[in-house]
Amino acid sequence: MIPKLGPMELVVILIVVLLIFGPKNLPKLGSAIGKSVKNLREGLDSGKKEKANVEEKVAEQAEEPAAQPVQDFANAEEEAEVVLEGKPAPKSAAKGSDEA
Repeated sequence: MIPKLGPMELVVILIVVLLIFGPKNLPKLGSAIGKSVKNLREGLDSGKKEKANVEEKVAEQAEEPAAQPVQDFANAEEEAEVVLEGKPAPKSAAKGSDEA
């Protein structure tokens, strides 16, 4: 429950602040409060931008198709044995290598 501040209450608050801090320190106090508010707003904005960047990257990764395998390894063991023994590769393996 916040009470409403009228012009008379604001004048009283201003006089109390003037008495506490003095006329020489009021510009410094105002400047410090202004910089604090500015830094707070910039921090909140950068947090929102960072969140948007992360969400954008996640969305891009979700849209990308899964990487396709470069080579079909169904007959890889058989092909390796043929190569190691020095025999010519079977025709099915030769056809598979031409397609890639």
